[in-house]
Amino acid sequence: MAYDEGLADLLREDLEEVPGIREKRMFGGLCFLRDGHMVSGIYQGEAMYRVGKANTFAALAHEGVSLMTMKDKPMAGFVTLSEEMLGEDAVRADLLRLALSFVATLEPK
Repeated sequence: MAYDEGLADLLREDLEEVPGIREKRMFGGLCFLRDGHMVSGIYQGEAMYRVGKANTFAALAHEGVSLMTMKDKPMAGFVTLSEEMLGEDAVRADLLRLALSFVATLEPK
């Protein structure tokens, strides 16, 4: 499954100031990792963020954000941002902030 290169570029721009980001193809899309932990990525045409369980409600407060599901199973601590809301820089920035703050709590791999 191919991913949208325009969306990949948008997420790359969001992450360009963050040190230690690495790209990896996963879940049929593209993921961005820091210290070996997934921060964000592209899944089924949407941006996804690993915000952690404690940040999930804050993330869901944004319009266009929903729990990420894989094969109809909700993924705890992961959210997606709808295609319609991808142009909202402030929403993407807040989701990225939540994701980076969560990943910072994890031991590097």
